[in-house]
Amino acid sequence: MVTVPFDRVKKLARTLPDVDVGTTYGAPALKVRGKMFAVIPTHRSAEPRSLAVRIPFRDRDELIAADPDTFYLKEHYVSSPCVLIRLDRIHRDALRDLLQMAWRFVAKPKPAGRRPSRFESPVQSCADPVGTKIRR
Repeated sequence: MVTVPFDRVKKLARTLPDVDVGTTYGAPALKVRGKMFAVIPTHRSAEPRSLAVRIPFRDRDELIAADPDTFYLKEHYVSSPCVLIRLDRIHRDALRDLLQMAWRFVAKPKPAGRRPSRFESPVQSCADPVGTKIRR
């Protein structure tokens, strides 16, 4: 069960503005103004005691390359702007920084009329990586 590590995640996330704790597809999730930025992954390919955090693709690739023991990706999540984190392996300060990065990625306003770059995905989320729900 992921309860203890997610309690630590919630405590760190609540220091950020407008953060709510809720659920996404039945899994515990952190949201900013209704938009999910971190969630306990429910897909069977994710390892137990993991967290999925929404971040730009380029940052995800750098994290995985720098520390593959802590950060990883499974095929199910490849098309989503997120990274999977092994909660038992990440240092508290790194987790706090990553939650801040995810919060900024989700909370920042997108300029009207601008098409997203290849590093942003308005359609897919970590919880819904196959894009079954279209969010605009």
